Amino acid sequence: MKSFRLLLLLVVVRQTNALTPNELNQITFEQKIGQQISRDLVFRDSGGARFQFRANSGAKPTLLVLGYFHCPMLCTFINNGLIEAMQELRLDVGRDFNVVDLSIDPRETSELAAKRKAEYVKLYGRRGAALGWHCLTGDETSIQKIASETGFHFAYDPQSNEYAHPSGVIVLTADGTISRYFFGVNFSADELRQAIVAAGKNENGSVIQRLALICYHYSPLTGKYGGLVMSILRASGVATVVAIALWIFASARHRPRTET
Repeated sequence: MKSFRLLLLLVVVRQTNALTPNELNQITFEQKIGQQISRDLVFRDSGGARFQFRANSGAKPTLLVLGYFHCPMLCTFINNGLIEAMQELRLDVGRDFNVVDLSIDPRETSELAAKRKAEYVKLYGRRGAALGWHCLTGDETSIQKIASETGFHFAYDPQSNEYAHPSGVIVLTADGTISRYFFGVNFSADELRQAIVAAGKNENGSVIQRLALICYHYSPLTGKYGGLVMSILRASGVATVVAIALWIFASARHRPRTET
C-alpha cells in the first residue's frame, strides 16, 4: 500500500528537539487494507487480565486506536472525536462492535488503562459499553508487531518522555483484517457507521487521502504552539481565505444578472 505522507506537524517550542526532521518524516500511517493482524498476541486489559484479539473480540468488528494513556496531546482528542461520532450512531459499543485503545508505551500499567477506560465509557454514556471497550497495555515486542502490521509508524523521544505518532482509527473485521482507516481527530458519524457495517460483513474499504496529524511535543510550561505550527496554521488560514474569496468571485461572475 502507498503510504500517505501529508502530515501536519504539531510541534511546541523547545530549545532542541530530540527527534530530527528525518525521524519525524518517518512518522506515518501506512494503509494496509486487507492485512490481518496477529490475533494471538498477548496484551493486558484494564483489569490486568490476559487479552488476545482472537479470544476477546467475539464475532464483531473492532475500532482500534493506537496511542498512549499519558499522552498530553492528540490522543485525548482522537478518543473524544471518536466518542462524539459514536454517540450519533444507533450501533452500540459492546453489542454491535468493540473499541480497543492500545498503548504503544510498554511502561504503562493496567491501572492507568483502567482510569482511561472509565473516562471514555462515562463520556460515551451507554449501557453495556464497558463489556466491549478495552484499554490495553503490552510488552514492546507485541506493541511493535501490531504497529507494524497496521502501518502505525511512531518514535519515542526520551527528552520529553513522549511519543511522536500519527493519529487516527483502524477498523478491523471480526477476524482481525484491516478494513478501513480514519485519520485525524474528527470523524463523520455516517462514514463511521458505514465502515462498521462493512467490516461486519468482512468487506474492505479503499485507501483514503486525507490529512493526518502527528502527535508530538507539548509543553505544559508554555502552553503555546511554536513557530512552526503557527506558521502552518497561518498558511492554512490564508489558504482558506483565498479559497473562499475565489469561490465568491466565481459565483458572482456566473450569477445571472436581473433585468431592470
